[in-house]
Amino acid sequence: MNANDVQNSITLAVNHIAKNASQLNKQNANDYYENGLLMCGKCHTPKQCRGFLFGVERTVTCICKCRAEELQAEREREEYEKRLARVHELRKAGFPERELQSQTFSHDDGADERTMRAMKNFVEHYDDFRRMHKGLLLYGNSGSGKTFAAACVVNALIDKGVACLMTNFGRVFNTLWGTEQKQAYLDGFNQFELLVLDDLGAERRTEFAQELVFQIIDSRCRSGLPTIITTNLPIEAIKKPQTITETRIYDRILQMCHPVEVTHASRRRKKVVESFAATNKLLGL
Repeated sequence: MNANDVQNSITLAVNHIAKNASQLNKQNANDYYENGLLMCGKCHTPKQCRGFLFGVERTVTCICKCRAEELQAEREREEYEKRLARVHELRKAGFPERELQSQTFSHDDGADERTMRAMKNFVEHYDDFRRMHKGLLLYGNSGSGKTFAAACVVNALIDKGVACLMTNFGRVFNTLWGTEQKQAYLDGFNQFELLVLDDLGAERRTEFAQELVFQIIDSRCRSGLPTIITTNLPIEAIKKPQTITETRIYDRILQMCHPVEVTHASRRRKKVVESFAATNKLLGL
């Protein structure tokens, strides 16, 4: 390619840029000329500018201030809409149980400030937990709010664009028992940065079931990705297992999850009492 070809190519490129600029910043009725250059009638900044190309002065279209602000706002709106769409898809993928999608920090009743503060801190420092390959073990009595606390974390992280999945051991068991591709299914969890496994200990206490629990926990442990596990089991049972299989399971859980006790009185029982009282009132009892 000789010098003339190079010059022609550059000229074509400049003309193409100038054409695109003119389409982005078209002349309006209130625009005016000043010193031979088109000025925006709204922001009074240039819509044209002068420059030299190969010694020849050219007047080309440029973007005035108000149009530049409009274009920036359009880009930000498009990015926001894309982010909302991604969050929507993440939430759909992250919650097999759809009702958990609405369990967020904004719906907290304030009855367990200690646990909620810890969950908010986990979200705030998630990157640190991610680097430490550390999750949480939420333990406590049935109905104390462990599932709610975990769901709040998942929803908050999904809002930040983190891919999360919240499921339970029962659902995982049902899938594992029905597939021959057990390892492929377990490896599929690793597409999620955070995995929540709800209700450890509710499964059958058979040797086969315990071996499945070990496979689930061991696979996630080897991934190095953070995991949140909830359980009604007392912490003493986890720290002092009674069998070799339990030792294998609980050692890995304590390796990858920091224990947090959820001590609030049963939320479920409170709701039952409130519902009973409301129904009695309707019945006039």
